[in-house]
Amino acid sequence: MKCGTTASIFTFAYLYRIRDQLNGKLTLTAVSDEETFGPWGARYLMEHHPEVHGDCCLNGEPSSPLSIRCGEKGPLWLKFTVRTAGAHGAYTHVSESASKIGAKLVLDLERLSSLDIPPPGNVGEVLAKARETIDRAQGSGASEALQRITVNIGVLQAGLKVNMIPSECVIEADLRLPVGVEKAKVLAAVDDIVSAYPQVTYEEINYSAPSWCDPQHEMVGLLQANAEALGRTEPQAICSLGGTDTRLWRYIGVPAYVYGPFPAGMGAGDEHVPIEDFLHIVRTHVLSAYDYLTSP
Repeated sequence: MKCGTTASIFTFAYLYRIRDQLNGKLTLTAVSDEETFGPWGARYLMEHHPEVHGDCCLNGEPSSPLSIRCGEKGPLWLKFTVRTAGAHGAYTHVSESASKIGAKLVLDLERLSSLDIPPPGNVGEVLAKARETIDRAQGSGASEALQRITVNIGVLQAGLKVNMIPSECVIEADLRLPVGVEKAKVLAAVDDIVSAYPQVTYEEINYSAPSWCDPQHEMVGLLQANAEALGRTEPQAICSLGGTDTRLWRYIGVPAYVYGPFPAGMGAGDEHVPIEDFLHIVRTHVLSAYDYLTSP
């Protein structure tokens, strides 16, 4: 993320020096709340400063130099609350355990991964052709995960002490919806699962729809040509597992593409990007933005 932001800053700084040679306008956005999907970053700019919309968006979020991400899955975050009477741990006959019910619910939520919802238009074809690249760029198994709903239990809290039967269990689930999957269909499936648990209620705490744009857009061709000219493999257009702010541009019909470093180690200790990969991203962004803004 820091590498991508720096690449955007360098691109803006370099092209500003030759702005009189450009046929269009380059706008730089840099915000601090992308990771939390907060309301005061790109969302605020999109709503209150339409000059950032442009005709095309180029982003440097982690994607790998092997790929250009032209779409992404959509996060749907749900909070489940299990409530029971609770009791002393020795009196298991007195009350159900909220933690045990929560554990069963977590297992049942995995059924969402088996929902069969075919991708729309040419999305499936594009992803099928790029299957090997997707696994190389995002890790083995990524190509399969891209095309199904994934379920991550990010928070599970229950109990006050080992000898107490918990009266409450809170579960926060991070569902990632593939392109073409509608939230309403997923929530209907969640309702069906929860209906088996009268002790459970749930609420939606965050949602961003999946997004997708043209994998054959001019910017894709420019990124591919410049990456090859710089000695790298031609990157393929794919979809992203994680979310980025580029979705906001796609939502209003502006094509938005992500070309950045490998995501290996992202969010872990000692997060870093090899210097040569960083410099390659900067060069590719500068050249592609220049080509786009000087085309007839």
